[in-house]
Amino acid sequence: MKFRYAMVCSSNQNRSMEAHSLFKREGFDVSSYGTGQHVKLPGPSLREPNVYDFGTPYKHMFDDLRRKDPDLYKRNGILPMLKRNLAVKSAPQRWQENAADGSFDVVLTFEEKVFDMVIEDLHNRNHVLMKPVLVINLEVKDNHEEAAIGARLALLLCQELESTEAWEESIDDLITNFERQHRRKLLYSVSYY
Repeated sequence: MKFRYAMVCSSNQNRSMEAHSLFKREGFDVSSYGTGQHVKLPGPSLREPNVYDFGTPYKHMFDDLRRKDPDLYKRNGILPMLKRNLAVKSAPQRWQENAADGSFDVVLTFEEKVFDMVIEDLHNRNHVLMKPVLVINLEVKDNHEEAAIGARLALLLCQELESTEAWEESIDDLITNFERQHRRKLLYSVSYY
């Protein structure tokens, strides 16, 4: 693969990790991140989410939730999701703190608010390399089924990107064709950093 990819959602748990897992299995150079202030997982009610700091190991979250209510967190898919995440990397990472990870060619986000945060962060960084980065938003609902569908669509899109000679020249057509074929509206922007 010729490009380096970043998958970004709010908490680096579901959508970005589903895509990270799939891309990793397919041999892509991929990392994943979240843009939120904290990592939030569903709790016993909407008013009682489980909140962790970025960098808290997935294993710690898994053990914590298994101790709190194993039936609830197995039934709602959180324990299996954390188990998948453990197989990909050790802990969720925050996009805004990833400068040491190097640069990316393509950043995929799965929510417009996250897309806006990534673009803003890229504009605020030191522009040392002035290297172009393509940022694409594929809107995906934050549930397990939609995350799996979104990851497969993201893979198809990135396989198309990989097959182009110079994405800068063909990105408009590539996006238009993808939107038409998959009936999904994409946002995209080119930033430099």
